[in-house]
Amino acid sequence: MSAVEARLAELGLKLPEVVPPLAAYQPAVRSGRYVYTAGQLPMVKGSLPLTGKVGAEVSAEQAKELAAVCALNALAAVKSVIGDLDKVVRIVKVVGFVASAPDFTGQPGVLNGTSELLGEVFGEKGVHARSAVGVAVLPLDAPVEVEFQVEIAD
Repeated sequence: MSAVEARLAELGLKLPEVVPPLAAYQPAVRSGRYVYTAGQLPMVKGSLPLTGKVGAEVSAEQAKELAAVCALNALAAVKSVIGDLDKVVRIVKVVGFVASAPDFTGQPGVLNGTSELLGEVFGEKGVHARSAVGVAVLPLDAPVEVEFQVEIAD
């Protein structure tokens, strides 16, 4: 077990299976020293635990928890490309999309679910740049979607 996966286990977490693509793309691709993930939904065992807009059907706290699930799915996608998460040099960038009710402005707080998990798992290597964007709708009516850019060791 890698040190990263051991740390996840200490936190009571486990990497899921890679979420199969919903369309014509790969869950993650490597280009040089970087791995880029596709947008990862908060899928758990093949389905979304919650659907709807944050600030309406889904609370900000629920969405924050779902953002952490997205992070685990993204890490599984990264691992599928590099084989061992201990090769991660740094989480460079996180982009998060929050399906938002018209008056919801708490997108950064929702994406803290991803950022806080990465910090707990990777420490300084998990500190990243980030965008948190409110959108009208996401695939499958998901409340949140997250993608990563990760630097890896050769």
